[in-house]
Amino acid sequence: MPDPSPPQATPLSSAAATFDLRGKVAFVAGGYGAIGAAIARGLARCRAEVIVAGRDAGKSASLAAELGGDGAPAHGIAMDARSVASIRDAVDSSARRRGRIDVLVNCIGIQREEALLEITGEAFEEVYEVNLKAAMFIGQAVARHQLAAGGGRQVHVLSVRAHLGLRDRGYSAYCSTKGGLAMLLKQHAMELARHGITVNGVAPTVIRSEMASHWLDNPVTREQITDRIPLGRVGEPDDVVGATLLFCSAAAGFVTGQVLYIDGGITASQ
Repeated sequence: MPDPSPPQATPLSSAAATFDLRGKVAFVAGGYGAIGAAIARGLARCRAEVIVAGRDAGKSASLAAELGGDGAPAHGIAMDARSVASIRDAVDSSARRRGRIDVLVNCIGIQREEALLEITGEAFEEVYEVNLKAAMFIGQAVARHQLAAGGGRQVHVLSVRAHLGLRDRGYSAYCSTKGGLAMLLKQHAMELARHGITVNGVAPTVIRSEMASHWLDNPVTREQITDRIPLGRVGEPDDVVGATLLFCSAAAGFVTGQVLYIDGGITASQ
């Protein structure tokens, strides 16, 4: 008998078709922040139906209206990342109304900078709840619907601090939760792989945003950061979009459990 042939990939009419998300529903947690909004706009450009979820219902609705004005169906929903019940309610109600959730992009994250000898239990717990615990239960809630549908994509936004500590700054809570998220998504990827669900992460360096303003508004720290990045500049929110869309698309159908660093070369340099 002849050797069995490997499965053949489905031919695509064009490169653009690889990233076409028409007919897909994307749930973007933390969708109105600088990175989240850029990703939501990228998903909309790929014709996904976007659900913008965040604590501020007004901001979620405002971005959804903007996306809808550009011709892409979009919806805003309130969700408190610190509450498992709120996470489940937001995901379940979105799935009921839209009929499915094909794509999850989790952009939620906070930082409370406190030196090692001064960090409080309250601050550490807050960062843990938002950066790691929320990711666990957002992934779980979406996975339940994706399992029923026979597959899907999940992407978490991490940070280079998932891989690198930061000298002389109080980043214990942030680094440990982002590092924990890197392992959490790998475990989720392993448990969900046989169900056709991929789980990956993108990990930016400093991105121009409100969270990074204390670095970038100070000429000294801004220069220190740009000197450290081999490509010689800080990231822009749009720099995170392409890699995220890759993981959401058919192009990454055989990729799971991976973290792609969007860092201008920092993690390659030292």
